[in-house]
Amino acid sequence: MKQKILIAGAGLGGLVAALALLRDGHEVQVFEQAATLGEVGAGLQLSANATRVLSLIGIDDAVRAVASVPAGKQVRLWNTGQTWKLFDLGQQSIAEYGHPYYTLYRPDLHAVLVDAVRALAPQALVLGAKVAGFESSESGVTLALEDGRSFSGDLLVGADGVHSRVRQGLFGQDAPSFSGCMAWRGVIQATDLPEHLRAPIGTNWVGPGGHVIHYALRRGELVNFVGVVERSDWKVESWTAAGSTEECARDFAGWNEDVQTLIRSIRQPYKWALMVREPMQQWSRGRVTLLGDAAHPTLPFLAQGACMAIEDGAMLARCLRETPDPQHALRRFQDARVERTTRIVQGSAANTKRFHNPALASAEGAVEYVDREWNEARVRERYHWLFDYQVDQVELPA
Repeated sequence: MKQKILIAGAGLGGLVAALALLRDGHEVQVFEQAATLGEVGAGLQLSANATRVLSLIGIDDAVRAVASVPAGKQVRLWNTGQTWKLFDLGQQSIAEYGHPYYTLYRPDLHAVLVDAVRALAPQALVLGAKVAGFESSESGVTLALEDGRSFSGDLLVGADGVHSRVRQGLFGQDAPSFSGCMAWRGVIQATDLPEHLRAPIGTNWVGPGGHVIHYALRRGELVNFVGVVERSDWKVESWTAAGSTEECARDFAGWNEDVQTLIRSIRQPYKWALMVREPMQQWSRGRVTLLGDAAHPTLPFLAQGACMAIEDGAMLARCLRETPDPQHALRRFQDARVERTTRIVQGSAANTKRFHNPALASAEGAVEYVDREWNEARVRERYHWLFDYQVDQVELPA
């Protein structure tokens, strides 16, 4: 049965869901509070479990044109710069998992998704549409906007992020706790960096009380920087709070000169507090469900936040495709995703201690620690189950 589906939020998860549902013949409207479309200027990593979805929804060629393809990943020690290889990517990802590993500038992927949705349904995106609330019954759902407009449909999907209005309407206010960490982020023009910092290798610097990640974006034209430190004096959970390169550099005082070079090259760094929320075991109720950060926000320490939202969008469409009753389909969607997303949320939190361990303070302790925590067997144990997931093939719950 074809449904009229209302989606709150035109982020990555909401747009993937919209595109997958439109391709299945559903009527879809996506409500975005921003007056103009765009995405936060940040990088993201998409492993094969997510790029598989991009292929299934028909946008892999367009994404490939704006992506960077890392040859592999490595760990470097915060002060000496000593390097350990983590794993190969590139052709290795395709050979083992059937799909590539990409690093992308978030606005580039967002633009591809917007174009694909509009190609199928030019009027599907409703801008300047901030959710005020909703009403749900056995027969349908009505979404109310703050400007007084209302829209009716068969189902409502809350893809409206970590501060989700739809989640609040279903379950009330959440109670996040501060993780003890804050993150710096910035996007660097690759030409501002020396050649070895532009290499197509995803790099994770680990140290006592902090870590830094950097990788190439947009065919190597940009470099993404994320630096996480243990600080208790910044608790603003926002991606748009500006900081300064001087403050960022102070947070990484004593770190390797390569890290300092990256920081100096950021034209405008931003900072945000990392909050922890307990994994939800229920996020579907009646004709309303959640996906992405609205359902299972996670710390950014497994590089799977965007991947989970993308998987969610495809799984939601699959459950509606394979389940005659729409309310049952939403329950199946939740039940199909809850175990995996909970494991990712918990695994991301566990990586905080792994990346920031006190053993990393000394070169001797660091070598022993990294050899133990990032040997081939341990790395495969932590990542293979993530990359090997096939959203179109996994068995659905009853």
